[in-house]
Amino acid sequence: MKTLLRVLRGEALPTPPVWLMRQAGRYLPEYRATRAKAGSFLDLCYTPELAEEVTLQPIRRFGFDAAILFADILLIPQSLGLDLSFVEGEGPRLAWRREPRDLGSLRPLDEIDETLSPVYETVRRLSRSLPAETTLIGFAGAPWTVATYMAAGRGTPDQGPARRWMFGDPDGFAELIDRVTDATIHYLSCQIEAGAEVVKIFDSWAGALTPPMFERFAIRPAARIAAALKERHPDVPIIGFPRGAGALYRDFARGAGVDAIALDSQVPLGWARGALGDVALQGNLDPMLMVVGGTALEAEARRIRDEMAGHPHIFNLGHGITPDADPANVDRLLKAIRG
Repeated sequence: MKTLLRVLRGEALPTPPVWLMRQAGRYLPEYRATRAKAGSFLDLCYTPELAEEVTLQPIRRFGFDAAILFADILLIPQSLGLDLSFVEGEGPRLAWRREPRDLGSLRPLDEIDETLSPVYETVRRLSRSLPAETTLIGFAGAPWTVATYMAAGRGTPDQGPARRWMFGDPDGFAELIDRVTDATIHYLSCQIEAGAEVVKIFDSWAGALTPPMFERFAIRPAARIAAALKERHPDVPIIGFPRGAGALYRDFARGAGVDAIALDSQVPLGWARGALGDVALQGNLDPMLMVVGGTALEAEARRIRDEMAGHPHIFNLGHGITPDADPANVDRLLKAIRG
């Protein structure tokens, strides 16, 4: 069995499997060349042969134990009918076709594959082209995180528009979360049917939620997604990442029904081992060390590996690798972990 799948089934390995969030990205010159060829970020996401290529690039270069599908969390709201674009240097822009919060303008579930079918084709291609030992990970944004972009039309520093909607009209906001949750279940299920062996749910803005709202809008949707996927695909593990949740990681581990928890860089590993139970853990090297490199990177990588010895652990970063990271530091990281 592949090493990543062994860990996700509860096995502690002497050398943890390794992959990095955003491992296919702008820090790699070959990615930048393919991105230029694509013409736009969305064209890259929706052209299966190019999305396959950038997913494979870090596998060829570094030999990671897993490849994660190249796509974007905002393909879901686009599939639901919002206009999506990416402004160079500024990030994504989402626009409702009619009035914001007009949930009646969202497409029904049976129409979203008109947009998403190229993503499934990318997964099918990867399931054939990846090395036999490499696990294929599919993913989606968590409903709360996706909803923050839908509420604001862009990324914001404090998720203020979503929080205003959430507190001012919790039932209306809950309806939006339900629509996104339904779409996410369908999207991830189709990725699995196309060949994804693991799926990950990225709740990048979970840290903006108060404890009661964290339970309602982070844990409950994740639990509904996990339960639906487990019913349809009982052998496919699920990784949850409630980034920034702090002590609420414990509630997420108990209530979300996922097989592994990805930890951000601020979570103490000793606390996580004790507080989160027997669930597999993933993380949590500070991405800045991929820029700095040297002995600081090597020492911290070994510390994390050693502190997690005897517990099911996937080595990863606490967030995505940044565009200014040095690819040579990835080689240093892998050498420090694997010897």
